This record gives sequence, structure tokens and C-alpha cells, in this order.
Amino acid sequence: MKLAKTLLAAAVVVGSLGGIAVAQDKVVIGVSVPAADHGWTGGVNYFAQQAIDRLKVTYPNAEFVFASAPDAPKQIADIEDMVATRGIDALVILPGDPDAMTSAIKQVKDAGKFVTVVDRQLSINGVENLYVAGDNPGLGANAAAYFKEALPDGGNIVILRGLPIPIDQQRFDGFMAGIKDTNLKVLDDEFANWNRDDGFKVMQDFLTRFPDIKGVWTQDDDISLGAIEAIKQAGRDKDMFVVGGAGMQQIIQAVAAGDKLTPVDVSYSPAMIATAIELTTAHLVSGVQVSGRYVLDSTLITKDNAAGFLDASSPF
Repeated sequence: MKLAKTLLAAAVVVGSLGGIAVAQDKVVIGVSVPAADHGWTGGVNYFAQQAIDRLKVTYPNAEFVFASAPDAPKQIADIEDMVATRGIDALVILPGDPDAMTSAIKQVKDAGKFVTVVDRQLSINGVENLYVAGDNPGLGANAAAYFKEALPDGGNIVILRGLPIPIDQQRFDGFMAGIKDTNLKVLDDEFANWNRDDGFKVMQDFLTRFPDIKGVWTQDDDISLGAIEAIKQAGRDKDMFVVGGAGMQQIIQAVAAGDKLTPVDVSYSPAMIATAIELTTAHLVSGVQVSGRYVLDSTLITKDNAAGFLDASSPF
């Protein structure tokens, strides 16, 4: 969030120097996110509300319409209502199912609204004015680099994937490219839906089928928690390590403590939603030009730098 605030402050200064007048009319910004069905989306909801509360004070002429939805049909209905009855000027949306929602989001753009898409890419390129996300290929590549370092002579590994959507593929492709031409052997990969219970079930299956596993890449900390529980129940926590992603506080605390089962993590903060809301608001209120792509780094979190990623106030 410090990076987001710094960028926003710099953008406002640039806008002012360019002679852009601050708008006096009210602007209405819709914010649509998935319901908090696991830790990361819970963090998204938290950071979105936090940003809205802060920006209401900073920009008294900005009004926000916030909605969270359990599925794509409800999220589509929410954004249609935002346009039809709430008169939004802009939409910031993290689409739960980007393929199912692309057409509806395009209709918002076609209605003349500024559209910011967060995290998950739509099935049609160029619909959004602004795209804000973490570095998904980098998340996979950084995890792969650690596997090569931790297992220099190679070994058997398994992969627990998220959902069959583009950002999962980007992570997977980044990882696979990173371990190419090594002696690391992927025994299998299965989707665990970014879900703790599914992570437990998939890992149980892997443990039953494969007696020799040296490393586990989950690409997601919610999945990691389920996988870790399965590994511990099987009594095999001394045989392997787990690398997740997103920067869940529980995992970072384990990394900071030198836990050998979770030696590292890779950042992918849900606070990116706040960055998207701040940039969109700056555009509408101050005329700051923010169109394009804004990708936050995915950083390898180790025992040495874990303290910098701990946040006692974060729900994730």
C-alpha cells in the first residue's frame, strides 16, 4: 500500500503541474468484487472497504458504490444495477469468472464508463481502460527459481493449481519455463480451486499415489494450508517443503520463524484492489492519466525479508 500511495501522490502532482483542474462535480465509482469465499478474497474485500473509507475523506466529491457477489450472475446483476440506477462514472471490478463476465463488463465500457479490471484478465483484450494486477508469470518464475536452488540435484515435485482461468495458466507457464532443462520432475498437477479443503484433498491424493515427493508448489497460500495439514497427518512433513503464494500472514509468520516445511512464500497482495480504486479515483477527480497496465511485483519472501511483509492489521 505504501507503493500505491506514493504512486497516487506522484500522479496528482503531475496532473497539477499539467494544469489539470480538480473536478467539482460529484463522481460515482462502482466497486465490484467476489464474495469473501477464501482468505485472499477476504483480503480483497477488506482492502477495498479500507480504500473507500480513506478516499471518501480525501475526495469529498467522490461517491462509491460497493458490492460483493458469490457468483458471476450476481456480480453481473450488480454492475448492471450500478449503471442503470446508481449512475456510476467508473467501474473497478475484480471479476470472479472473467470469461463469463467479459460481455457484461464490455457493456459498461460501451456505455461510456471508465473501466478498471483487477487481477483477472478478460477473455477479450482491450475492454478495460486500466488493468491492475500482480505479476502472475513472475509468481511462477520466482517459485521455480527457489525450487532450483533448494533441489539443485533435482527431485520429484507436485503442483496444486488454482482455477482454470488465465492467471493460473500464467503462473503455471512461468513455473514450468523456470524449471525447464533441470532434473526436477513434475509427478502431477491438479486444480485445487484456491481452496483450503480442496488443497487438503488433492494433497492427500498425491501422498497416496507418490511415495517420494521432495517439493510441493501450491501457488496459493489457502491451498498451502490444506496441503500442509494433509502432509502433517500423513507424517511426511520432514520429507518435503511447500511453496505457496500471496503473502498470507500465517504463512509469512512461519517463513519468518524458519519453518522448514514452509521456507519461503511469493507475494501477491489482495491490497492491489486498493491501488486500483485509488488510481481510478485520481483519474476521475483530478484528471490524472492512468490508462494502461499497472503490474505489482511478485517478490520471493524469505526468512531474511519476511518482517517487511508482516502486517498485524491485515485479515489475510
